[in-house]
Amino acid sequence: MNVRRTTAALAAAIAVIGAATPAVAAPPSPTPSVAIPDGLYGLADPTYDGVWRQSYALLAQHAVGVVPADEAVGWLAGQQCADGSFPAFRADPAKPCDAKVTVDTNSTAAAVQALAALGGHRTATDKAVTWLRSVQNKDGGWGYMPGGPSDTNSTSVVIGALDAAGLKPGQVRKDGKSPHDALLTFALPCDGSTDAGSFAYQPDKSGKLAANADATAAAVLGGFGATLAGQRPAQPLTGVPACEKTTDPAHAARNAAAYLARTLDKDHHLVSTLPGAENQPDFGNTADAALALATAGLRTEATATLGWLKANSEAWADMTGPAAYAQLILTSLATGADPHDFGGADLVERLNKSGPAPKSVPAPSSAASASPASAAADRDDEGLGAGAVTGIVLLVLIAAGGAVLVVRSRKRQA
Repeated sequence: MNVRRTTAALAAAIAVIGAATPAVAAPPSPTPSVAIPDGLYGLADPTYDGVWRQSYALLAQHAVGVVPADEAVGWLAGQQCADGSFPAFRADPAKPCDAKVTVDTNSTAAAVQALAALGGHRTATDKAVTWLRSVQNKDGGWGYMPGGPSDTNSTSVVIGALDAAGLKPGQVRKDGKSPHDALLTFALPCDGSTDAGSFAYQPDKSGKLAANADATAAAVLGGFGATLAGQRPAQPLTGVPACEKTTDPAHAARNAAAYLARTLDKDHHLVSTLPGAENQPDFGNTADAALALATAGLRTEATATLGWLKANSEAWADMTGPAAYAQLILTSLATGADPHDFGGADLVERLNKSGPAPKSVPAPSSAASASPASAAADRDDEGLGAGAVTGIVLLVLIAAGGAVLVVRSRKRQA
């Protein structure tokens, strides 16, 4: 879900630089600045998205019945700091985290979801959740950086972590406010406009909300209390519901899904616009939207969007790497499709080959029957690197007014 990760991480780093920030932040270097650990998926620089893409990969493998390599799981678990938090990446896990190690809510929440799904990591996930609760904002939500202003994407991914850890997100409160209370403050009103029911990433400096498709997709999962794997609805909806004023997070999630359905109705994909360039298909955000539609029960609309991804996303996925494969696998499962035959490509095989060899791989027929729902029961272009993309989004900083525009081309990673 965009914003997450690389861009948000870049935004946090750039915020420290302050006035010296250039008008446009360059993506990570094509040459990795650190050695790629043996247990990590992908060959691109993991500085901004290592934990995120690893968590995504492990979630997707678990969802299709693949048992990942011990070294892959061990690498992720080993990234955790003593206080329970996770950074985007630390090159030397044997060295204790210090002030130079930047931890964040998104990496921590994603790691919780992956480790909880795999099982056997209760101590680690409990510590991580304790840390997440310690940095919950007074409005009930979370920002990317601990103590930063709450945003839709971060709050939603933490909600998924709380759910994965066995907590009821609505009962996790700070000063009487729950994560769902915070989430609802980012919803645009049902006023009959084209943006009705959508979600903003954050309000601007004047408090105004602007529709953001990726934040809207994240809000659908957050509103339903779903993880990054989503949840297949028991009763698919037979049509796109009208936007209705509500204080119920699940109802707000349906409003958000209806907005996405209307937005995708014509071309079945989202676009991102980079300064000086023509509109480009946004594959990562489109996959997020398809997963959100399926989670909300809009199966027909999700299937149409997935069809576009099957026909158009192969080059993007191969360039981006494991996180893209994982994202498409989870989206396929949520929509009832077979990730072993995604427009002729076997996404599971490609994901498995992007990291250490799994301990076991089930036959495609049994793997295809797996779903995020059953898995739950067990419980941007980013910078190009080594022919892959590492991150989740491309961050464009608008110097005037210090506003931050997060554009996703995914999330995704490499």
